Amino acid sequence: MKSELEKMIAGELYFSSNPELSSMRHSSREKMHLFNNETDARKRSELLKNWFGKTGENIYIEPTFSLDYGFNIFVGENFYANFNCTILDTCPVTFGNNVMIAPNVSLYTATHPLDPVERNSGWEYGKPITIGNNVWIGGSSVIGPGVTLGDNVVVGMGSVVTKSFPDNVVIAGNPARVIRHIELSDSNS
Repeated sequence: MKSELEKMIAGELYFSSNPELSSMRHSSREKMHLFNNETDARKRSELLKNWFGKTGENIYIEPTFSLDYGFNIFVGENFYANFNCTILDTCPVTFGNNVMIAPNVSLYTATHPLDPVERNSGWEYGKPITIGNNVWIGGSSVIGPGVTLGDNVVVGMGSVVTKSFPDNVVIAGNPARVIRHIELSDSNS
């Protein structure tokens, strides 16, 4: 029989009020407090490296930063997130290399059943988010559960991304849609 933690990570229905998960979220709140009140950027980077599931060497996140757990966040090399980033990581959130996130961006793996009886009973689930290499997410954008963005994607400011997109596109809007294809030069491919 799976634990609520195992069900959560697998994207199955689970109860978030489970004591183990509640304790883990409490621990994350303590780590967020330390991170968000640390003025030394090197110390903040080390806190993240010891908190996340995986990171590259070069990782920089501005405070304030909010998340659910931390262990479900996997970050490649050269990661930057500006002020007020939120990552709800009930399921894995994976970032490739050279990802830039503008201020006030939110990534949500968490979701709830559509049926009101199920939803009101406390059931939740999540869907993983995967962000490719060389991605730039514009300010105040929201990335929803189950979204995958390919390599070299640019997300326009204020976008709401509810579905996945392939490599080499600029997307924008609510809901986001392709507004331009990116032609890479031979030196960038």
